[in-house]
Amino acid sequence: MDPKRASRPGPGPNPLQKPGSPATGPAAPGRPSPAQPAQRRSVPGLPEALDQLGRDIRKLQVDFERFFNGGLPVPPDDLRARIQAQFRNLRNLNITSAVDNFRLGDLEARFNTYNELFNRRLREREEGKHQSARTVVAEKRRYDPMEGIVVGASLDPEAVEALYQGLASGPEAPKFDLDSFQTYLDRQATALREKTGCSQVQFRLAAEDGKIKLKARPIAAREGNQ
Repeated sequence: MDPKRASRPGPGPNPLQKPGSPATGPAAPGRPSPAQPAQRRSVPGLPEALDQLGRDIRKLQVDFERFFNGGLPVPPDDLRARIQAQFRNLRNLNITSAVDNFRLGDLEARFNTYNELFNRRLREREEGKHQSARTVVAEKRRYDPMEGIVVGASLDPEAVEALYQGLASGPEAPKFDLDSFQTYLDRQATALREKTGCSQVQFRLAAEDGKIKLKARPIAAREGNQ
């Protein structure tokens, strides 16, 4: 080579490239760049499936209350099994959306809470099936939500359940569980006693405009003992 001849200009070394590292160039068409992470997307149809699952859980709650109140001859075990199968199928999906994961976890927690309550009440029902008919009639007459149930400073769980089952037997079942309903009754009774100075409160169910409504009124201790 002639040392006097100028070399042909060409691309120089890349100052950002480390020695020994392969040269980089533009990404091939149709191939994602390694610097860009894959975008997380919701599973197609998952929001609708979660909506349906929520409706099924709500129907399960209503059907169980109807069963315990005598409106259904057998417990809704088929619906409960279908809901459990839905949870298994959804948990097998690769759900990357934080919103969908939160909704699924919330629905599963609600279902587990209701399921534990239903199982406990079923066990109590099974244990008490050998009671005499006289005892059963006496227990039913002890708390009649249509005639009125008088409560004092503390709430009897059987009284709370009688009122709850009475509401569940109506055309529109309550949108809360038994524990939340007991907390609500306790607050209402406390507020009414503080406002009126009464010693007891009567809760009663009344049918109005095709709906079952809960009513409360203050009463004196002597009236409640009559």
